[in-house]
Amino acid sequence: MSAYANVKKYELRYSDFDFKDELKLSALLSLTQESAGASADELGFGYSDLKPRGLGFIVVHTYCEFRRPILLGDMLTVETWPLPPRHVIFERDYRVFGGKGEEVAALASRWCLVDLKDFTLTVPEALGEAHANCPYRAEKAVDVSVWKIPRIAGGAERRIRAAAGDCDHYLHVNNARYADFFLDCFSMEELAKKQISSFRIAYAKQVKEGSELTILRSDAGNVSTLEAFANGELCTQFQIVFSERPQ
Repeated sequence: MSAYANVKKYELRYSDFDFKDELKLSALLSLTQESAGASADELGFGYSDLKPRGLGFIVVHTYCEFRRPILLGDMLTVETWPLPPRHVIFERDYRVFGGKGEEVAALASRWCLVDLKDFTLTVPEALGEAHANCPYRAEKAVDVSVWKIPRIAGGAERRIRAAAGDCDHYLHVNNARYADFFLDCFSMEELAKKQISSFRIAYAKQVKEGSELTILRSDAGNVSTLEAFANGELCTQFQIVFSERPQ
């Protein structure tokens, strides 16, 4: 098994934290996205390598477990590596360490390689030598027993419109922005009483600038599940597990 990993240190900004002085989920997803990009660049299948060939990676699932809240003043180091791909699924895991070297979060993600003309799925062999020579690492940072998020029957509704500032170079809403969309369905009073133990996001369909999103929220004990729809089609699901905040 290869010991390859990309290791990147981050100095966090005040704007990366929420009203509780805890790292925003969107900021964490942005950091892991940066680390994934840096790793792909090292391995020869980064954005600048693939764009001229009309190819790109899109994330389809992310799962995260927190060991403790990431607090204002923390310095973070993100370690990431790609796992051996399976058919059209590319997996990438992450470990996130605090300033004292302790693990504060672990994440797993699943990606697809797509043809950017029509977003059809492409096999790993399309990467050529970068795939053949990649030091894939089979180790898991966190076990994910089930990737699929159960559907909900309905719930409290919120509407937003995707704007230019939400979109990335693929001209669709960036994956990290959905975390803000979904957490904005909770009030500050609700979130002040809760601590996030884990969350997962499933991306089903692209959302373009100007699309109106309808977000439904359903709660069951300490688990909240949310779904975002555009033009009546399911786009993204989010499930978050809370624990009571220590007094």
